[in-house]
Amino acid sequence: MPSVHLVSDEEAPPVPAARAAASRWRGWGYLAAGAVLLAVIGTWLVWFSASIQRQFQQEDIRAACQRVMPETTDRCVDTVVIQRGGVRR
Repeated sequence: MPSVHLVSDEEAPPVPAARAAASRWRGWGYLAAGAVLLAVIGTWLVWFSASIQRQFQQEDIRAACQRVMPETTDRCVDTVVIQRGGVRR
């Protein structure tokens, strides 16, 4: 039995010539999609942590104003927030 089998053009399967280039582009596409997803998640985490920190600061300011000036708590909170560079409610 011969170790080599000759194949005619009709029997030969088509050779995918552009397969390597397509897989390379697919790899870059996955990398770009991953980078975008990472940026979105990172941005949301930064925004969420800033929001939580702002909420805790508001609660601390309100508690301090309640102890010092219980009759005018809202006015005290607005004054402190404005002095710290925040925006009035």
